[in-house]
Amino acid sequence: MKIFEDMQKVFEEKFGVAENLQKYFSPGRVNLIGEHTDYNGGNVFPCAISLGTYALVAPHSDTKTRVYSMNMSDKGVIEFPMNGLKYKNEYDWANYVAGTVATLEQAGHKATHGFDIVINGTLPAGAGLSSSASLEVLTAVILNENFNFNLDMVEMVKLSQKAENEFVGMNCGIMDQFAVGMGKKDCAILLDCNTLKYRYSPVKLNDCSIVITNTNKPHSLVTSAYNERRSQCEHALKEVQAVKPDLKAWGELTNEEFEKLQDNISDPIERLRARHAVRENQRTLEAVAALENNDIEKFGKLMHDSHVSLCEDYDVTGIELDTLAELAWSVDGCIGSRMTGAGFGGSTVSIVKNSAIENFKKVLSEGYTKKIGYSPSFYVADISDGTHKI
Repeated sequence: MKIFEDMQKVFEEKFGVAENLQKYFSPGRVNLIGEHTDYNGGNVFPCAISLGTYALVAPHSDTKTRVYSMNMSDKGVIEFPMNGLKYKNEYDWANYVAGTVATLEQAGHKATHGFDIVINGTLPAGAGLSSSASLEVLTAVILNENFNFNLDMVEMVKLSQKAENEFVGMNCGIMDQFAVGMGKKDCAILLDCNTLKYRYSPVKLNDCSIVITNTNKPHSLVTSAYNERRSQCEHALKEVQAVKPDLKAWGELTNEEFEKLQDNISDPIERLRARHAVRENQRTLEAVAALENNDIEKFGKLMHDSHVSLCEDYDVTGIELDTLAELAWSVDGCIGSRMTGAGFGGSTVSIVKNSAIENFKKVLSEGYTKKIGYSPSFYVADISDGTHKI
């Protein structure tokens, strides 16, 4: 593969010649529907995509690891010990790698030597396609392979999420790491985030493709309103639990049940947040059923409704994502479009007829640039397998 040939040249420049280099790939993910439901105990419907993170890895006897990212060459080689790690600003992007090492060690899976690693990602940074989860699960798989920890993928997924929650400080749900680790070619995953029960559902788009459109608005989830949304939902849940103590998560309620209980939520903003969590969960189940019945038009309409709810009830879209979605809805041949990921920038995901893709790009590019002042980027994504050694 050309990408590994380029990476090997960089590896030799930074670390010297190494025999038996190990090759890995860890995908990004796009969530087709079911946003901000994962930490609310609801269902999500993501798939792993062919854009992702490549790694060239050489184990060595030293107990330090040196990592270099071709995407962030200005950061140079970052070095850290393999034991007793704490978050450090100077580790920069490599905190996602270090955090996974630390989390596995805390779980009793201690690394006994370090590595030289070159990273090359094809995921655009800040696009909301889970570049951080891709890196975390990648690290877990490298450690598992090299130290024979015998962890299954679901356990590695959980530890990767814990690394992001506790080491990095981003209070994300399980969806990103689960989709990255458990992805399956040409399938999306219907995942109940309350129970971790899941099943694969074939994505048959016939003469359509998944088009990801990046707003190119830089965003940082850790400093965004993400954690605030989560705490609003948790506070609203506590108020409803006062009258319904057996309720564990918003994902357990139907729309009708929520209507009867919503007056127990004192803050009108928190009521909207909870309403989105419940309705989006129901929308996700409807959308999967529609896709499995080959009703792609209904799936597209539910994508539209999802975006509207994320805008009006959850307030996580913003002018950039709303502009892209509204332009997409105007294009003949666009079946459905919505923001994907946490919001506050990032990307939209659209299902577009293959014959309409070029016009879709033209309309969105011109309209977005005129309104926002800079252009979006487009990626036609294939659905990929999860993190693996090549």
